[in-house]
Amino acid sequence: MDITAVGAEVERKKIHDKYGGNRQKGISRPKDQPYVFLFSNPKRGRQHGYYDGWGDDGCYHYCGEGLYGDQEMAGGNLDIAEHAQQKRSLQLFESTEKGVVANLGQFVLDAKKPWFTTDAPDTDGEIRTVIMFRLHPVDKTPPADDLVPSPASKTLVQDVEVEKYNVEQMTVTPSGEPRRADRREAKLVKAYRQYLESKGHVVIRQKIVPEGEVKSLYTDLFDTTDKLLIEAKANVTREAIRMAIGQLFDYRRLLNPRPDIALLLPSKPRPDLLRLCHAAEVAAQVIWPEGDEFKKSVPQ
Repeated sequence: MDITAVGAEVERKKIHDKYGGNRQKGISRPKDQPYVFLFSNPKRGRQHGYYDGWGDDGCYHYCGEGLYGDQEMAGGNLDIAEHAQQKRSLQLFESTEKGVVANLGQFVLDAKKPWFTTDAPDTDGEIRTVIMFRLHPVDKTPPADDLVPSPASKTLVQDVEVEKYNVEQMTVTPSGEPRRADRREAKLVKAYRQYLESKGHVVIRQKIVPEGEVKSLYTDLFDTTDKLLIEAKANVTREAIRMAIGQLFDYRRLLNPRPDIALLLPSKPRPDLLRLCHAAEVAAQVIWPEGDEFKKSVPQ
């Protein structure tokens, strides 16, 4: 069996029968063999936050190992990082059916930027930091379609229509259903958007990809008439308001010209939380519905 034959399909067990190595892990380093075997199953891997695939940079983006918590440069991840020093070739296999893999060929880590980090859910849906290795093919031409994005070379900001509301947080539940709070938040955003448009305002969202990042950030609403950046939350707890303030600061630092900011909440927050929103460092408006209207509290 020639494991270096690009495109060859083989039962995974036969690879280990001949060369050894861990039969279960995605990263397998056989003892006394000049290989590090990498196994990818993009469809099944997404259930555990592994988003492998060909990038638009010509590299295969391979997620490191570690099902829970932030991934670290240890174990199999370190084997990939040090494959050249260990004089081992990276052999990448992609699942085609249960127990069967196709050999995508030999790969090497990119010399200038061998990996980057990004956010992804773990098996339980908790967001954590993962390592994405950038693997250059040695003897295979990358495909021209179905490519995943690479880290942005500069910050990108794009105006988008508010056709469908999507919360920024990645929601993963066993049933796949969105959280109830997300639905309440979407309803609130829709109501305020319609209210603003009834007053003649032009309302959009903004898609932001920070420099060096892969994932897009989406503002909840941007009132172009008042140049107001709005972040919504489904409740008026201190935790929710703190989160909204952090998100607004994150977005605003990437926008030019710098907009004013506002929190959209389902009801008027208690006095101390209003003071938090109106603090000199924050200076945010607070907006909430009352009947068919929306009330506003502004910094004094």
